[in-house]
Amino acid sequence: MSGKAGMTWKLGVCFLITTLQILESCSAVVDDSNDDNVLHIGGIFPIGGKGGWQGGQACEPAASLALEDVNNRTDLLTGFTLKLHWNDSECEPGLGASVMYNLLYNKPQKLMLLAGCSTVCTTVAEAAKMWNLVVLCYGASSPALSDRNRFPTLFRTHPSATVHNPTRIKLMEKFGWSRVAILQQAEEVFISTVEDLEARCKETGIEIVTRQSFLSDPTDAVRNLRRQDARIIVGLFYVVAARRVLCEMYKQNLYGKSHVWFFIGWYEDNWFEVNLEKEEVGCTKDQMRIAAEGHLTTEALMWNQNNQRTISGKTSEDFRLRLNEVLRQAGYDIDNMRYPEGYQEAPLAYDAVWAVALAFNKTMERLHKHGKSLKNFTYTDKETADGIYSAINSTQFLGVSGYVAFSSQGDRIALTQIEQIINGTYVKLGYYDTQSDNLTWLGKEKWSGGKVPQDRTIVRQVLRTVSLPLFICMWTISCIGIMAAIALIVFNIWYRHRRVIQSSHPVCNTIMLLGVCTCLWSVFLLGLDGQFVSPHVYPVVCQARAWLLCIGFTLAYGAMFSKVWRVHRLTTKAKSEVKKVEPWKLYLMVTGFLLVDIVILLTWQLYDPLQRRIEVFPLEDPVSTEDDIKIRPELEHCESENNNVWLGVMYGYKGLVLVFGLFLAYETRSIKVKQINDSRYVGMSIYNVVVLCLITAPVTMVIASQQDASFAFVALAVIFCCFLSMALIFVPKVIEVIRHPRDKIESKYNPDVGMTKEDEERYQKLVAENEELQKLISAKEEKIRLIRIRLQEREALRGGGVTDGRLLSGTTPQQDSTANTE
Repeated sequence: MSGKAGMTWKLGVCFLITTLQILESCSAVVDDSNDDNVLHIGGIFPIGGKGGWQGGQACEPAASLALEDVNNRTDLLTGFTLKLHWNDSECEPGLGASVMYNLLYNKPQKLMLLAGCSTVCTTVAEAAKMWNLVVLCYGASSPALSDRNRFPTLFRTHPSATVHNPTRIKLMEKFGWSRVAILQQAEEVFISTVEDLEARCKETGIEIVTRQSFLSDPTDAVRNLRRQDARIIVGLFYVVAARRVLCEMYKQNLYGKSHVWFFIGWYEDNWFEVNLEKEEVGCTKDQMRIAAEGHLTTEALMWNQNNQRTISGKTSEDFRLRLNEVLRQAGYDIDNMRYPEGYQEAPLAYDAVWAVALAFNKTMERLHKHGKSLKNFTYTDKETADGIYSAINSTQFLGVSGYVAFSSQGDRIALTQIEQIINGTYVKLGYYDTQSDNLTWLGKEKWSGGKVPQDRTIVRQVLRTVSLPLFICMWTISCIGIMAAIALIVFNIWYRHRRVIQSSHPVCNTIMLLGVCTCLWSVFLLGLDGQFVSPHVYPVVCQARAWLLCIGFTLAYGAMFSKVWRVHRLTTKAKSEVKKVEPWKLYLMVTGFLLVDIVILLTWQLYDPLQRRIEVFPLEDPVSTEDDIKIRPELEHCESENNNVWLGVMYGYKGLVLVFGLFLAYETRSIKVKQINDSRYVGMSIYNVVVLCLITAPVTMVIASQQDASFAFVALAVIFCCFLSMALIFVPKVIEVIRHPRDKIESKYNPDVGMTKEDEERYQKLVAENEELQKLISAKEEKIRLIRIRLQEREALRGGGVTDGRLLSGTTPQQDSTANTE
């Protein structure tokens, strides 16, 4: 029960109890001497209110027709007539309590109460037990009224609102909807219905994405539905609020092929076209029709679908014609389908009166056996009240609303009817029997867009992969490079005896070519992604990429680095050292680089292996489809938990080697040595490798989310480095071998060589002679030094001219003696 209804009910009950005590003290007695053969019942009809359900507009005339038919039956209530005393409650619980008070404590005595509108029935039924009165509700669907502890004397010909929920669940299962939203008016009847619906959804695994409620203005609630991307929406509200909701639906574009609304089925057929100006609904009739198109309704079957004669002797169609005539006389434009509110529930009010008459008839027969009569009933006569309760609880008959029977909770047992509004008119789609779980489907549904709407925006996960033409192009170029490298390996081995090959260290060249093949093969792995390999294989591809690229780089660059390092060492040796290149030192350097790579890669793989990580991008619209679909792009990455740390270690190590290689290449840029005849070309290759690596590494980190650009950039960098290195180092050698097949002059395409074989022999002789002369010069210089020392000593002893003369002649005393002897 809502707070407003609860407070009003408490005030009404207190007021009634106080009045009862006053009246009892005054010993007010109802004088029924003038109508001994009349049985009086009270009626509470909501007619003139501005909100809620004003179904009394059609239900009160229906009840009057039922009274007329009951009283015309001679075999029913023999000797008595049934009379209805009623007043308007406006579907307000406070006013309804006041109407009940007036009915109970004004002449004549009432035997039973008829009531409509869930909030009024709640108030009346909860208080009626204090007067031992049975209450029969013809228009109350609140699930709360099924509580026998709270409402022990209540029955209703209107099925509980919860009878709609199994039907709604059945439809959701039929159309594959597993995600729904709920919009409700803050009234007890709808709150309890929603609670039951939530419980049923939970049992069947249907997700309730949001539950919005409102008092009178649904604007914010409908906007929230749009924010939550609600597609299948169950709406629970009175018809006045329903018109406001429908208008807001139109404004928020929550209708059409992407949305389905469930409305309550007891609105009138033209409810979305009437009272728009009176209620100040801010939409036109055309806009309301557009928004209403396609919505579904569920309602308890309130009109007998078979052309059978009912307990009144008339068919449901006969009743419809009579009711239309009465309403037409009351001023309603029935011919143009302008029905009053409560028209759908009119059969329930008609059958409610018949249920009362049948129950009274059974009770009278039972009382007559004990010498009693219903006319002796007082509000303290619990025995008679129990008899009436028992009679109505067992009442079963075929009425204009269908088969009338009551459950142990006093609820009407009925089928549920499903309708859809198609082209502005409600069309029956089927029926659902809750008891047997049987759905009778007619297959007349029609959806905007030609297919069943989805319960959500379907998000398709699309894996971004490398463009197939780009992958094929890069792989083709890599294959060409691999074949070229293999051909150069064969060339290098086949012509290893040639001086042009021997002087360039053919083993280092072969190592470099093996590294080139490995790097080019890694291009293939760089393009392998989800379009070629499964997710559980992808981590293996990640590991293979890292190993091939690192090992290939180390073999290719390490071989060139060892050469340029050796050239630098040769140019910095002392002149007295023998300038001979020892190949094992070059191989040892490459092996050292390789061991460092293996240690880092093994540690990385064992402790923090590369795994498949998914990068998720914002939703995108599909290119060419009208379906309610969004694309969520995903991109595979090879990453580990501490990926940045490992990349930092690897890039730091490789970066130092690159920078040092660049330094060595710069230092030896103009140096020629005969021991390594291609040192200048090796230096040029190192320049290109270093520059491309320093550019590629940071750029690929920036464009990592663009799969095609990233793959193309890395692949082209690898391919360019490999092709350029092979071209610089081997093209001159190939040309030289082709031009001079017999190992003749090779200086034209090998500027580092600089001389022929004869010139080299002559050079070696000159070097030997030069070394001998240098030795003689060194000996003479030593003698001159000793002579000078001796002359200085003699000069110090004699100080004479002889010495000066000898000194001037450049002879020693021993030489002088020898000369004289000769």
